[in-house]
Parts: sequence; structure tokens; C-alpha cells
Amino acid sequence: MKKRYHQIELFMKYPAEVQREVFRSLIDQATLTRFGLEHNFSKIKSLEGYKKAVPIRNYEAYKPYIDLLREGQQNVLWPSKLKWFAKSSGTTDARSKFIPVTKEALEECHYKGGKDLLALYYTHNPTATLYNGKNLVLGGASKPNEFSEDGYTGDLSAIIIRNLPFWVELRRTPSKDIALMDNWEEKIERIAHTTMEEDIYMMSGVPSWMMVLLKRIVEIKGAENILEVWPNLQLFWHGGVSFKPYREQFKKLIPSATMNYVETYNASEGFFGIQDRMGADDMLLMLDYGIFYEFMPMSEYATKNPRTVGLEDIQLGENYAIVISTNGGLFRYIVGDTVRFTSKYPFRIQVSGRTKHYINAFGEELMVDNADVAINAACAATGATVADYTAAPVFMTDSSTGAHEWLIEFDKQPSDTNTFKKVLDDKLKEQNSDYDAKRSFNFILQEPVVRILPKGTFYQWLKSKDKIGGQNKVPRLCNERKFVDEILQMLTSVQRSA
Repeated sequence: MKKRYHQIELFMKYPAEVQREVFRSLIDQATLTRFGLEHNFSKIKSLEGYKKAVPIRNYEAYKPYIDLLREGQQNVLWPSKLKWFAKSSGTTDARSKFIPVTKEALEECHYKGGKDLLALYYTHNPTATLYNGKNLVLGGASKPNEFSEDGYTGDLSAIIIRNLPFWVELRRTPSKDIALMDNWEEKIERIAHTTMEEDIYMMSGVPSWMMVLLKRIVEIKGAENILEVWPNLQLFWHGGVSFKPYREQFKKLIPSATMNYVETYNASEGFFGIQDRMGADDMLLMLDYGIFYEFMPMSEYATKNPRTVGLEDIQLGENYAIVISTNGGLFRYIVGDTVRFTSKYPFRIQVSGRTKHYINAFGEELMVDNADVAINAACAATGATVADYTAAPVFMTDSSTGAHEWLIEFDKQPSDTNTFKKVLDDKLKEQNSDYDAKRSFNFILQEPVVRILPKGTFYQWLKSKDKIGGQNKVPRLCNERKFVDEILQMLTSVQRSA
């Protein structure tokens, strides 16, 4: 781990040089693939030449190549044999995405990220004893590929669990047959009963589903908090959704001053970032994982030929869409996340939202990060705890201006709903000058509409869409009313049937 930390320090000190090496390696390795031949990789000598030869693509534009791979063809995007696909199944698209996961991507990116997290953690916590106990890993499910006996498709976490090295398996819980179950309601129950008697030191997973599991364990054991069940718990490394709305809930469930939380940015397409400082709210961008980065200013997102910049030209505080080229065979692929840089040399980032998860119906450019901060402030002011939320615009009519409608499910209700709404509104104004301008005198935006939902509403909505567990999550913001209207309609139907 100490040796690896010195390598991390190297790319922190020489980021541009490391990224140039990654870029050249990717082009050279993929030159004789179908994609490389079609795009004349053998003639690419510079980054500018690469940008001219390869347009930026989203998943739909990549789908014809991925379909060939799913049919069993090889050497399409990457030269090594492909056996695995990470099924990325969010709430925004009815169809799932199937992201190719190569051997190189698994070993040199995803597993490397996990090992680096431990290297960074032990550097700052040299007396930590994580491997004195068990590591609870809350993962997804997978199923065999039709074209390959030893291949399979599923959540990235399931692919990782199926291929973990023996030294990790020795300390991981629950067993694979439980960890990879696809029925999440039964899975949570089985994991709870299996792990509550273990000595858990470390846990990893998506905060929302880990919260469901921990609450169930506390309920079964009749405990006040999870430390009565797992007194040696030291670390939760998490990702998938912002931790901000869940932080206070975890503090109540794990009332320990020595408990540590480490954020990771591990997507189906690659492992991008690790929180490298305890207590920080940003992550170190990992530059030697076989991923070459470009960053698209959000002002360019909807243009015909969007401009991208490299690390040397990024601006702190600006929102960028991430464009990646990877050892998984994705070239100039737009991930769909937006990030904001908090520092240069070393380069650290915050995930600020999704390219499709925002509200800009009135020019307010509200991002998920704005919403998370405002929700937290409103909770702090009213003693509330939010379980989940989503928001969408209320569009203007002939007789009324617009607004934002917030559907919020609380674990603990606010002491005063009007105060909650006012603090939410004020904090959004404070963070976002465009929102503040649109709220001025209620000319364009009225004050927010806040609807408190019954407990379990979001869970039932996800269940109705067959999107329980794994990487499925409630979209925080949407620029249309599709999700909000679906949820309100579901509630109306339940009330009528009752």
C-alpha cells in the first residue's frame, strides 16, 4: 500500500504527463479493433487528430457496437476477450444500458480503485484494524450471457464480487449466493439475518440501500443503533448517490466519533475518484486507471460540435460533463455525470449532478448539488431527516407563473413545514444566482411547492417500475414532470383504492 501511495503521488505531481501516456496507450492497444480501423487509429498522432477522427458519443450512438459484442463478436472495441457487461439501469430510461467490462477495466481500474482506497485510508489512519473483522459488501445481481458460458451481465458490483481475489473473499460477507440474489426484498432480509451476528469492521455500498439494511438489522435485534450490533464498525465507503442527504441518518444509526466515511466515484464505465482526505467533501481524480479524460463545459452540451478541455484548461467551480476514453473500449464517451473541480494540482472533483438531472425550465440552471445542500440546510433548521426526494418544474399558465415542486419523504418530519420551505428556498437563492434572479419578486418563479409523501412512497414507486436495488435510484431533479406526475398519480390511486 505504501508503494502504491507513492505512485498516486506521482500522478498528483505530473497529471498531464500521466494522462498523455494513458491516451497513447489506449490508441495503440485499440488500433486493430473494428472501431480503431474504422476511425484510423493508426494515423492518430495527437489529441487534436483524435478529436477530429472520433466524435463524442452517448450510449445510443455506441449501441450498434455493443450489440455486436452482446451477440458474441470480439475485437470490436477492445482487443482482449470480452465476457462481462455492466447493466446500468437508472430510472430515467426505460431501457437498460449494457456497458462492456474488459479484463483490463476490471483489474486496472475497478479493482485498482478499491486497493487505492485502502492505500489512501491507511496512509491517513495507520493504526486502523479493518481486516481484524469482516467487510460487508452490498452488491447487485447478475445472470449468464447467452453467447458465453463463462460470461454474464449484471450490476457492476455483481461482476466485481464474482471476480474478487481470494484475500478479499476471506473477509467479505455475505456469501455469494446471498450477495448476488436478484430479489431485493428477500435479499435485504437474508443479509440482515446473516450478517447481524458477524463482527463487521467495514461496509461498502449505495447509501440508500445500506440505510434500508441497517435499519432492518436494528429492528430485528431490538437495538438503539448499529453499534450495539457491530461495536467495531470503523468505515463505510460509499458511492452511487450523493451522501449529503443521508449523512445525518447515518450519524444517528452509527453514533461514533471515530466512524469514517469515504466517498468513491465508481461508475459502470470506470472508477473515477476517491476521497483522499478524511472529512473532505471532494474526491481525488484518479489519473492512471486506463481512462483518458476530457471535460465539456455545460454551455457546450447542447451544441452540434461541443468543445472539450483537458485538465490544464479546466476552471475551478465550473460544471463539466465528463467525456472518457477507456480500457473498456469506450472512446470519447459521454458518461452523463457533471462534475465541478475544487482544486488543481492535485485535481479534485465533486459530482454536481447529471447531464439529464437538472431543472432549467426557466433559465435557473438548478443542479443536484444545489438541491442537496439546500435540503440539508432546511433539515438542520427544522430538525428534520429526509429519506428521499425529487423535484420538477411547475410550468407557467396563462394565469400563474412557474415554480418548483418538491416531493419529499421524511424519516423525521420538520418541526415547521413553512420554515423548511423558506430555508430551502433561501439556500437555493444563496447558492445559485440564476435561481435567485428568477425568484425575484415572484416574476418568473414562485416560492417552492413542498409535498410531504407517506413513508415508503419512493420504494413502492421504484418497485412498480421493477427498479429495486442495485444502482437504481430516485432521480433528484428532472426538467420535465414525468416522474413527479407518476408518483402523484400512484398516490392518488392508492388513496382511491383505500
